[in-house]
Amino acid sequence: MEKLNWNRFKAAVRLVFQSGGRKLDLKNIGYLPRWIVLGMDIAILVLAALVTWVLLQGLTLSFYSRLTRIEELALVVGVNTVFFLIFRTYAGLIRYSSYIDGLKLLFSTTSAFLALTAVNYLSFWATGEKLLLIPGLFVYTVIAFAGLFLFRVVVKQVYQAYFSEERKKSKMPVLVFGADSNAISVANAVRMEQPPRFKIFGFIDRNKHNTSKRILDLPILSNNKRVSVLLRAHGAKGVILADKHLTKQEKIALVDDCLEHGFKVFTAPLVSDWENEQDFSGQIKNIQIEDLLERKPIVLDNKGISRELKGKRVLVTGAAGSIGSEIARQVLKYKPEMLIVLDQAETPLHQLRLEIGKCCGEVQFETVIGDVRNYQRMNRVFEVFKPHVIYHAAAYKHVPLMEENPSEAIFVNVCGTRNMADLAVQYKAEKFVMVSTDKAVNPSNVMGASKRIAEMYVQSKYFSLREKDKKCTRFITTRFGNVLGSNGSVVPLFKEQIANGGPVTITHPDIIRYFMTIPEACRLVLEAGAMGKGGEIFIFDMGEAVKIMDLATKMIRLAGFEPDEEIRIKVTGLRPGEKLYEELLSDKAKTLPTHHEKIMIATETIDDHAEVSEAVARLCEEAGKFRNEKTVKLMKALVPEYKSMNSLFESLDGKEEESKDRKPAQKEETELL
Repeated sequence: MEKLNWNRFKAAVRLVFQSGGRKLDLKNIGYLPRWIVLGMDIAILVLAALVTWVLLQGLTLSFYSRLTRIEELALVVGVNTVFFLIFRTYAGLIRYSSYIDGLKLLFSTTSAFLALTAVNYLSFWATGEKLLLIPGLFVYTVIAFAGLFLFRVVVKQVYQAYFSEERKKSKMPVLVFGADSNAISVANAVRMEQPPRFKIFGFIDRNKHNTSKRILDLPILSNNKRVSVLLRAHGAKGVILADKHLTKQEKIALVDDCLEHGFKVFTAPLVSDWENEQDFSGQIKNIQIEDLLERKPIVLDNKGISRELKGKRVLVTGAAGSIGSEIARQVLKYKPEMLIVLDQAETPLHQLRLEIGKCCGEVQFETVIGDVRNYQRMNRVFEVFKPHVIYHAAAYKHVPLMEENPSEAIFVNVCGTRNMADLAVQYKAEKFVMVSTDKAVNPSNVMGASKRIAEMYVQSKYFSLREKDKKCTRFITTRFGNVLGSNGSVVPLFKEQIANGGPVTITHPDIIRYFMTIPEACRLVLEAGAMGKGGEIFIFDMGEAVKIMDLATKMIRLAGFEPDEEIRIKVTGLRPGEKLYEELLSDKAKTLPTHHEKIMIATETIDDHAEVSEAVARLCEEAGKFRNEKTVKLMKALVPEYKSMNSLFESLDGKEEESKDRKPAQKEETELL
């Protein structure tokens, strides 16, 4: 038993009895010290012994005289206390008592009964006289267990009833959608939550099998009507989604129905995902737009990825960004020999260093400040670390900014990729995985065109090298669309605008986009990198397209506001270089399947590397002069399908293209940035 702490005892007494000198301050009782719980249990044992003695007196049974009544009491209570300590029956919080605590009490009292019975017969064998009446001992065990169990039930019910009364006004009436084990666990956790937020009125069973029964003394409602109708009929203001079998389509339809009629929607994790059953206050939360856009979890070939990464030195560029940092986190799970994260952004890279430094374990972890545009710096990185696998995620990605700064897009997205690719070959890296974008397909802006040129360079370089050496560095490109929650993406922007009271700005009412979560996109990058043999451009199944107007409307409603009444939606017009929709394949490309249903291979035309390399060199040289029009002209010559949209460079599409040898034009530009 824990050593008695007198100061702790006095503090507990003060918490109970001090409340302005008027009444008990039960609200401030967090938990009782274990020794107090043990003391209460011992008091119940003593009371049970007295009750047993009175009952036995009424039966006119004759007692053994070897021990006095006090000695019998000391023996029985002492043995029971020993088993309390063994089974730690006093260790749990009484207000959270469960059947586990009941089993502990049963095992403890039963073990004490068996031990006392054994002592009784040992005494008879040694002295010819028993110490205790076996029937009396049995009666005592039953009474003691009942008293101990009843004590916990009463305390739990009184505690819940007291706080339920105290905070009745603050609890939201809800229904739980689901009637399976997960829903029951969620309901139990809701009841234990402190401070309480919800009052459950019933369960909704979509299978309609159990509507004549009750769960936790609450009705089971048939899902034969819309959920909004059931909520209104039972006076509920919200619903907690606890049915683990809901499909994405069913969840979206349910949420749309509730939001349209002004009801709140909450989501709860699976029981298996709970971090702490007792601390449930953060587990149930308002449903987020990410919950509706997520798809089924992607199943990875972990063995294949592990073969590619385990024991290897892995370099991640752009590691301070949302994609690069998640790639770094996921690579760490496959136990590489060394993980090198590189970026030119100091503060976010430092934050990543602090995060990964805590969980890298035996993996050697290195942080490098550097810019992929600087060939000498990157050469030194390769010289020191000699990475086996490179994940190249460093890039400029914001379309409007790159439309205004074409030279910078070339420096990072094209020249930086060329630097990394050339060094990967020079230092005999095994794989080079480039993260690209769907904006590289039939590009309509500088950013997309720069990424397409980078794709052309690494793909043509691989096929050029393979003709000379079958064991050359394998270059692989991964191409996907918008990523939920990435830096500068639309979802965080909308959340910020809603929090500020609006307006929520969209560029066009008909614009659509494909979305992926960051972990999902990065898992597919690892999978594609592992399966790639070299020269492939992998494209990912992005699911269904989402209309941005619908996304904005739904996010406003999820926040509890009415679109165009409380939060205005403002159409600002397409930004320079912006498309109404994105594509994952060019007009001439086709797809080939892979063993992973979410990943396909785009059969793009393979360019001559010598020609591409010469054009890229000229492009990087011209970008260094910061002449936008000339730079974009060279880009359009290299990527004929590049047609500017809503941009200053649209006029270049109507002009005569450069000659086939792609020599620089003689006319000089006056615009400098």
